[in-house]
Amino acid sequence: MIQRRTAVALLASPLLLTGCGGGAEATERQTPARRPEPAATPTPEIQAEQAPQGIPGLGPKRSAAIPDRCEQAVVVTGRGRNSPLCTVVLHERTATGWQPGPAWPAHNALHGWSAHHMSGDLRSPVGVYTLSDAGGLLPDPGSKLPYRRSGGFHSPGTGFAGEPLEGAFDYVVAIDYNRKPGTSPLDWTRPLGLSRGGGIWLHVDHGGPTHGCVSVAKAHMKDLLRTLDPDRHPVVVMGYADWLAG
Repeated sequence: MIQRRTAVALLASPLLLTGCGGGAEATERQTPARRPEPAATPTPEIQAEQAPQGIPGLGPKRSAAIPDRCEQAVVVTGRGRNSPLCTVVLHERTATGWQPGPAWPAHNALHGWSAHHMSGDLRSPVGVYTLSDAGGLLPDPGSKLPYRRSGGFHSPGTGFAGEPLEGAFDYVVAIDYNRKPGTSPLDWTRPLGLSRGGGIWLHVDHGGPTHGCVSVAKAHMKDLLRTLDPDRHPVVVMGYADWLAG
């Protein structure tokens, strides 16, 4: 009897000795180990950097000609090389790019535009020019540019369409083409010589083409005078549409 019990105990002992390890081994075989999922590759957040908004209608050459420090640009867009009709828009630079103001109907020279303006050619000079000085026949309406009032801004006579010129120079902003910045628009200093013309201004529209200037309504001239700020280094970008797109 004692021998039989001993035999049973000996037969059972391997199971007891291998119960934990063997049970665990059997479980692994029945339930295959789950493969670890690959770690998610972090996706860098790419923030699309929007290019600052440019000035519509200006090509790379004209845009590059605007000084980096300039924050105000009066863009004069002619309808055609030989057209006296144009549109004026004041653009102001912000953190997101150039922001346009309203579009104003305007006139330029009778025969349109020239890349080599000459005195008496009745064409407005294309180009990018600084705006430094203002003046007029009437009292200063609140100009931020230096304003010089003078009776010399009197404009008698008639225009090409027979319209009276009276009041055309009530308000003037000198365009720094062939002139000395920092002087009255009436100053006749001509660095390029008299043959290259001068006295190219932004002034009050008289209802017809000009000799070389750009003219807008009186209310718009007041807006320009009150807005153009020498600390923001204003310029005028002027020419017919195809030239501006270059």
